Amino acid sequence: MSRLNPTSWTFDIDRYINPFIPSPPWQHIPYPIAYIFGYRRDKPKSVGTIVPVIWAFIGIFIALSVIELASERIPSFVERGAPIIVGSFGAGAVLEFYAIESPLAQPRNFFGGQLIAATIGVSIGKLFLLSSDFHSIQWLGGAISCATVTSIMALTKTIHPPAGATGLLAVVDNRLLDLGWFFIPVVLFNCTIMFGVALL
Repeated sequence: MSRLNPTSWTFDIDRYINPFIPSPPWQHIPYPIAYIFGYRRDKPKSVGTIVPVIWAFIGIFIALSVIELASERIPSFVERGAPIIVGSFGAGAVLEFYAIESPLAQPRNFFGGQLIAATIGVSIGKLFLLSSDFHSIQWLGGAISCATVTSIMALTKTIHPPAGATGLLAVVDNRLLDLGWFFIPVVLFNCTIMFGVALL
């Protein structure tokens, strides 16, 4: 195929970073610890459809409740007017607690996608705020942010659909826009709590 043919163009970030990342240490650590991190010796048997729904309900309820309660009690969040939760984490909770086998719900995608989205969203929001006519072009910033976030996630193999909403909200939600760079720790806090509850 010709290099001029766009269907032959590929980029695989793993090709560049895998030589620097050690292989998983599952065979070297005790099985109970490896189990917590998702390693299974045998493929899990099917548990039907009702049990996963019940566990998803419990997990989502606990994770979102802990995030919201903790956010209301963190002084730096309260002082800066941070929301009790970033709205995109509602969609993230569905992936993390119900669609757990989806590649889109894996830790690399969850943390990587959200971090990329928050960073790009804040950067684009700050760039657009330089305009004296910001409110008339805010919609453009939101669209550029979401499109850029999706492109970077695709190139880094960290696609996490709720992160697209995080990037969009960072520009179009004035409350999040006012947080500036502090939005990134808020997103990482939300990620850490949700992931911690998902591991239980």
